[in-house]
Amino acid sequence: MSTVIVTGQPVPGSSLESDLRSLGFEVRVASDTSDTETLLAAVPSDERVAVVDAGFVGHVHALRLGLTDPRFPLAAVPGAVTAQPAGRQALTRAMARETSADSGTTPSAPRDTAGAVTAVESLADRIVAALDADGTDVHRPELGSLVAAVPADPQARNEARQAVAAVDDEAVRLKSAVKARDGFFTTFCISPYSRYIARWCARRGLTPNQVTTASLLTALIAAGCAATGTRTGFVAAGILLICSFVLDCTDGQLARYSLQYSTLGAWLDATFDRAKEYAYYAGLALGAARGGHDDVWALALGAMILQTCRHVVDFSFNEANHDATANTSPTAALSGKLDSVGWTVWVRRMIVLPIGERWAMIAVLTAFTTPRITLSVLIIGCAIAATYTTAGRVLRSVTRKARRTDRAAQALADLSDNGPLSGLLARVVRGRFAYLAPLSAALGAVGMVVGAWQLGASWWLVLLAGAYVLFSAEALAHPLKGALDWLVPPLFRAAEYCTVLVLAAKAGVNGALPAAFGLVAAVAYHHYDTVYRIRGNAGAPPAWLARAIGGQEGRTLLVTVLAALLTASQFTVALTVLAVVVALVVLVESIRFWVSAGAPAVHDEGEPA
Repeated sequence: MSTVIVTGQPVPGSSLESDLRSLGFEVRVASDTSDTETLLAAVPSDERVAVVDAGFVGHVHALRLGLTDPRFPLAAVPGAVTAQPAGRQALTRAMARETSADSGTTPSAPRDTAGAVTAVESLADRIVAALDADGTDVHRPELGSLVAAVPADPQARNEARQAVAAVDDEAVRLKSAVKARDGFFTTFCISPYSRYIARWCARRGLTPNQVTTASLLTALIAAGCAATGTRTGFVAAGILLICSFVLDCTDGQLARYSLQYSTLGAWLDATFDRAKEYAYYAGLALGAARGGHDDVWALALGAMILQTCRHVVDFSFNEANHDATANTSPTAALSGKLDSVGWTVWVRRMIVLPIGERWAMIAVLTAFTTPRITLSVLIIGCAIAATYTTAGRVLRSVTRKARRTDRAAQALADLSDNGPLSGLLARVVRGRFAYLAPLSAALGAVGMVVGAWQLGASWWLVLLAGAYVLFSAEALAHPLKGALDWLVPPLFRAAEYCTVLVLAAKAGVNGALPAAFGLVAAVAYHHYDTVYRIRGNAGAPPAWLARAIGGQEGRTLLVTVLAALLTASQFTVALTVLAVVVALVVLVESIRFWVSAGAPAVHDEGEPA
């Protein structure tokens, strides 16, 4: 339950109390500052509490944004302030200062010679001023055309009411439910109607997590239709994939529309997107084998590898630079200028093939062509997008004068996912060439993949994998603060995943590539899980997890040993067992973490992936 304390003289005809009750608040009325402090102390410390001036005039959605968003411990709009349990202590201190100020002992806000407040009149606003004076972070939502004010006289009140009547509260709420930055397909082909689906869901009490789950189930059914290998199944799969994407957009819009953010929801939305897409790739591969006896598992695995490496490039670059100082670049300035020209914005967003464009392309190609064509075009499109984005980020990195922080270096090290082998060797090599960390990672990755292609399952490849472990140790022997050090994690991803792909393809037996697909999917899930923990400022997964699943270099070495030691059929079984073990370990730990109290704070969606 949430409680709101309405302070000051009631205003005849005001709907404030009924508006607050409609937002789920229990309303209590205080006559003065001392009474407000008493009522505040009576509210249980584990409940949300708000203080609102009785003279408040504004839109209901302005109050909703200011008082009900679960993402912020403290938040305020003019005339209203709220605190969740995490911000309760700070609110209580500020309230005590205002009570002392009114008693004439501890003035906290600017006052005239008569002792009256001159700069801020509303008690709620005075509390916010006291919080600011204490250096406490108070979230202030952007209201745009919404009105939130405490008028000083009847004329100002009348003008504020007219301003409220002039703006459609519901239209603003619907518009703000849509993500500000999104792809062309999502913006123009999905969001114009998905926002109304989100409102329909909100009015029927559905939660974003329920919609997210429905999107996953729809995508899995689409994958099952694709797996039938029939033209009818492919057409149904394409239609269902678009329906799944509509629901995928709706869950975020529902969260913004009704402010139903949650830690679990953020995790589900992030992980289910990848699960849906990669399960669909597997469905296409199964359908190709069943319908036309065409083996496209290598293409399906290649598409998953390429997409995952693209995401790691995004994550690593952002983590390396988001808190860097002196973070300027002529290339970034040029990009900003291009974004000021309307048509270039949409062209640039389409080139990177975000999820909307990507899923639309997959759906259409599935319905009208074959799985081989669908996956081939997808790989070509993702390769072009990866080349464009990576080249642009390399240019930005070499031209910007940025000093990267210890936090950024640690995030890159965590994203690299090195295990105990390279950790031990790093103490030996001591990073004599650490300033060339990206070069070490690149040499190791290229050597590993080319060696797997040329040498196949042999003990020579095992020796090469040992050298790869040394390169991994060298790359991470010193903090990753160089201009291009953000390339290290994606290079390691490419090395590990591509080695598994090449060795499975060279095994030449049925089941090897599907087993490799499962192993890479399990490891990729672990890497995505690491990303979202870091994004939530919760740090990397526990050290025991990296030891248990070997780290990227340990798994790469293990796969080469298995390939050299076992027959092709035995190698397939080993890959399957390894996939199951890794999946169980990382899923159990991931679920334990994300439902625990240590999970990171809730967050909205980031850039379209």
